[in-house]
Amino acid sequence: MLTVSIQAGGKSTRMGQDKALMPFLGRPLIERILARVASITDEIILITNQPESYRFLGLPLYPDIYPERGSLGGLHTALTCASHPLVAVLACDMPFASPELIQFQQRVLLAEQVDVVIPAGADGLEPLHSLYRRETCLPACEQAILAGQWRLISWFPQVKVRSLQPDEMQPYDPSGRAFWNLNTPEEFKR
Repeated sequence: MLTVSIQAGGKSTRMGQDKALMPFLGRPLIERILARVASITDEIILITNQPESYRFLGLPLYPDIYPERGSLGGLHTALTCASHPLVAVLACDMPFASPELIQFQQRVLLAEQVDVVIPAGADGLEPLHSLYRRETCLPACEQAILAGQWRLISWFPQVKVRSLQPDEMQPYDPSGRAFWNLNTPEEFKR
């Protein structure tokens, strides 16, 4: 019922190297994220434009269907390639991604019959730690790409979106670190 898609298509320009492959607590960062979510799904896919770098993971690897479209293109690819009706999308640089929060998002999506469940935090919306209903989100996402839109959430007016507030998420992310991402060597070191 749930596919987890890890987005590893970025260029890591601020990091200066592929951040998903950098060692984090003794293993590549991407392996940490995979280990965190493995218990909540039977399908994990990786969206990457450098599949040769990730073959060692033994996962299905998919390049962007619409290259050079940034995160929106990666999301579209995830929704297209997932085999389950619900797709959790995570960035490859979130070492504290919360499987408990993803499960909560799934319960909310099903109970409230919405199409997207997205965290809303102090820094805004977190579309790369969100849950999407394939059936309704894929056509809306593709329409946005074909219309030349670039913003990851540009197609949200076409679907039912439920944003989660910090107090709702707190039990599933008590440390408040689920959305931390590592973009620079300084952030990685911290």
